[in-house]
Amino acid sequence: MEKILAPSILAGNHANLNHALKIAEVDGRKWIHLDIMDGHFVPNLSFGPQTVADLRKESGLFFDVHLMLDNPHLYVNAFHEAGADLITIHIEPSYDHLEAIKHIKSLGKKVGIALNPGTSVDDIYKVINAVSVDLVLCMTVNPGFGGQSFIYDILKKVEVLAKHRDNTANNFMIEVDGGVGFEHIQPCLNAGVDIFVAGTAYYKGSDSERREFAQAVGEKF
Repeated sequence: MEKILAPSILAGNHANLNHALKIAEVDGRKWIHLDIMDGHFVPNLSFGPQTVADLRKESGLFFDVHLMLDNPHLYVNAFHEAGADLITIHIEPSYDHLEAIKHIKSLGKKVGIALNPGTSVDDIYKVINAVSVDLVLCMTVNPGFGGQSFIYDILKKVEVLAKHRDNTANNFMIEVDGGVGFEHIQPCLNAGVDIFVAGTAYYKGSDSERREFAQAVGEKF
């Protein structure tokens, strides 16, 4: 399966997010990760559909939109209209996950399901065994803020998910997000990770460091 490095624009300069987009484009990245936080599900705020829509006008990158919201199902249409290519929702809040996934798919978007570090992989089986998803996102920090330390134990979840994928017809990609740095790439690859979300490590790095990061993942710079 293709390996992808998806810079997290949350770590870019918020006074000039378009510049962060252009860095990723010039580097040759294919995806950009956009974390949407509501201050309730996670203890932080980021930006909403208007920001995504404005960025969409400036870029042809694949928009990987991660909804860290108490009620993500209520905002699917807004982020669809804003230009998201993939919409990931969390398993933890209480809402009809299956209906939300079906709705995202009906809009012609790719769909992901995410789980936090404290959430068991078993909690998502009832969803991914009932309806196909394109991506499963394993948070490798407790979400809300950038610059946190990568939780290595989460790779055990990745291994379980990779085995589940191999033994079923669920051909989803596995994504990790949170504290991902160069030193985590090989352990993640070994566990079965396909998509690497990198914020601080990517945007605070030099041109050569970003090139090395991408090459280690398996993308061309």
